[in-house]
Amino acid sequence: MKEALAFDFSVDKESKTITVKREFAAEFALVWDAYTKSELLDQWWAPKPWKAKTKTMDFREGGSWHYAMVGPEGEEHWALANYKRIQPHKGFTVEDAFADAEGNINEELPQSRWEVTFTGNGNVTLVKNIITFDDLAQLETTIQMGFKEGLTMAMEGLDELLAQWQGAAGK
Repeated sequence: MKEALAFDFSVDKESKTITVKREFAAEFALVWDAYTKSELLDQWWAPKPWKAKTKTMDFREGGSWHYAMVGPEGEEHWALANYKRIQPHKGFTVEDAFADAEGNINEELPQSRWEVTFTGNGNVTLVKNIITFDDLAQLETTIQMGFKEGLTMAMEGLDELLAQWQGAAGK
């Protein structure tokens, strides 16, 4: 019997935050790597049938991840995540924005700050995201763009990959 994994998505308009708590059936190190290594992020960070494509990634304080979400027709939507704080094997803070292929931030689209923390408990790892927006309009636009649905699909894709990776490691 498959154990039920926690998934909580809540919006607090007063504090202009989205909180996402998601458990994964995998050990901590594997989940940490899935969030911090571009070759792994590219395998799951987009909702199917979309794919993530990293242009550059420098996972360090002051570094960034510049990537595109690539659609089934080849369309590209670029983003830039600037790493502000990293606590190795605990969490990180990133400022996330829509951008162009050169990494120029699109000021007309929502920007947010993500506080991402990881808690391991044996073969289950909890990832908690607290996503903060400067104003309510940016939060609401993000929700209207299908953020919850897209993130849910991406995390389900990570579930599948984690099972594959663990199966391969067990062989």
